[in-house]
Amino acid sequence: MKTITRRDFLSKGAMLAGGAYPAMLALGLLKPSPAHAFNLEGSGKGKHIVILGGGLAGMTCAYELDKLGYQCTILEARQRTGGRCFSIRNGSTNTEIDKPAATARFDAGQYFNAGPSRIPHNHELTLHYCKELGVPIQVYNNVNEGAYYFAEGKGPLSNKKIKVREVHNDIRGYMTEMLAKSIDHGSLDSNFTKEDGEKIIEYLQAEGGLDIDKLYKASARRGYAETPGAGDKPGKVADPHKLPDLLHSGLMDPDFYNVAEYTYELQMTMFQAVGGMDQIAKALEKKVAPSIKTGAEVTAINNVPDGVKITYKDATGEHTLNGDLCICTIPLPVLSNISNNFSGDVSRAIDYISYNQTGKIGLQFKRRFWEEDEHIYGGITHTNNDLTQIFYPSYDYLGKRGILIGYYNFNEKAQKIGALGYAEREKFALEKGRLIHPQYDKEFESSFSVSWHKTKYNLGGWAVYTTETRKTQYPVLLKPDKQVYFAGEHLTYLNAWMAGAFESARSTVAAVHARVTGQRTQYPAQK
Repeated sequence: MKTITRRDFLSKGAMLAGGAYPAMLALGLLKPSPAHAFNLEGSGKGKHIVILGGGLAGMTCAYELDKLGYQCTILEARQRTGGRCFSIRNGSTNTEIDKPAATARFDAGQYFNAGPSRIPHNHELTLHYCKELGVPIQVYNNVNEGAYYFAEGKGPLSNKKIKVREVHNDIRGYMTEMLAKSIDHGSLDSNFTKEDGEKIIEYLQAEGGLDIDKLYKASARRGYAETPGAGDKPGKVADPHKLPDLLHSGLMDPDFYNVAEYTYELQMTMFQAVGGMDQIAKALEKKVAPSIKTGAEVTAINNVPDGVKITYKDATGEHTLNGDLCICTIPLPVLSNISNNFSGDVSRAIDYISYNQTGKIGLQFKRRFWEEDEHIYGGITHTNNDLTQIFYPSYDYLGKRGILIGYYNFNEKAQKIGALGYAEREKFALEKGRLIHPQYDKEFESSFSVSWHKTKYNLGGWAVYTTETRKTQYPVLLKPDKQVYFAGEHLTYLNAWMAGAFESARSTVAAVHARVTGQRTQYPAQK
């Protein structure tokens, strides 16, 4: 091991622990936002704001504008509100662009979140709206050391389900063993005193579970082969997996090995809305219900000299709607195909900003075997195949039935599986899932899958920026095109999170109100 300075050590130590914060944090982009009621001064009475899209961003805009006296009209193409905040339960329907509409057939009370499923404890504004709207929340168990890693391949540990705690603790043990030996052998520069080295070795022994000789030995932290019990049952700790086996089986591959609790947004504690994330959308819908027109598909957006002119179609035909200003929250891949008279810069930004491909499948089982047989209560199993992740429900523990998310995949994997028919997706999820849970065959009842990049009125999961598009295209849409403003998670640094919709809505409402009232109202930097 090369010699390292204190600075080098701290840097490498952060990498070892997976503790490097996202670039956003380092760049100062995660600043505190006001988790309180949005109290702006002045009145918007007499002004009509047309809001395109009835997702979280659109309804939040209407909710806050209503408080200020504005007249709002929300045009939503679907027959439901919420956008990607969508919980699948019995009777839920979804339409993909190349498939017939699908209807879920689950037992009453069963559901899974096809879109957002987690609320980070540091997303203060999301939690604020849950409180203000009266939506109860509960803890979401995102991290579960009792779930599995499953790597298909040819290594000694491949094609076996390995407990997350075994992989995590074995890797930590071997890595800290190597670093402790390096320090102990004096292969560090003089910036470390003898006392420094002793203190660091003590830390490494505790972090990695090293013995007095600074060797990694398996301990109870990685679990038991035989659990302790009453009488003559002290328990038995299994031997650790060998480091070469972990390497050759792909369990340390950087695109597979996952320590979710180190990621800023995924650090515990996390939350979810009781009864499904759509409860947040439903609570907003109740507040702005008189303003909503569902089944209203926007076909044209035009700035006119005295405001905006919106053309939409519904079951009765084509209609036009005029307003003083417009807030457009339509996902950009959909907006790209809607007639408009935007400036060239705005049209270019809409076309250039891409969205990711992602999909989920919910699998209902007649028995919660993951709890009863394997003691898994919430959390995620990670795979290197096209399933990518299996999510276990963090609600209704010890219930009779349950729905787990049979895959949650992205990009090329999501594109591949999304191209399959509904029955083929189910078949794939069961074939790969039974390699981890053989109980699938006996306990499976029904499924429902959603590919967001193929879902009509979405055509993607969430905005994905390159360095170039964040620099050149993102700023363009932060400003209005004459009377049309843009809002949504795609116009924040919180892409994929509900917090992005809420933060963008507040920022846009502040800008609209400042324009109407002439006040210098500016919303704080987004979190």
